[in-house]
Amino acid sequence: MMDFDPAAPGPVPSPCISICEMDAKTGLCVGCQRTIDEIVAWGAASDDERRAVWREIGRRRHALFDGNAA
Repeated sequence: MMDFDPAAPGPVPSPCISICEMDAKTGLCVGCQRTIDEIVAWGAASDDERRAVWREIGRRRHALFDGNAA
């Protein structure tokens, strides 16, 4: 799982880690936790839009992984 601080200056890296499989239950990519719409839009997205996606990924990961931790 790749981490990125959306507040960091400079170019915004893709969250893709080449594990491209959509989870039917969540509607998210198993590798990067993006929706299919976010994946499709990434190439044309501005840095601000990409940072917004990264913030959403952080929220999703917290809900999916940290929120289920015992």
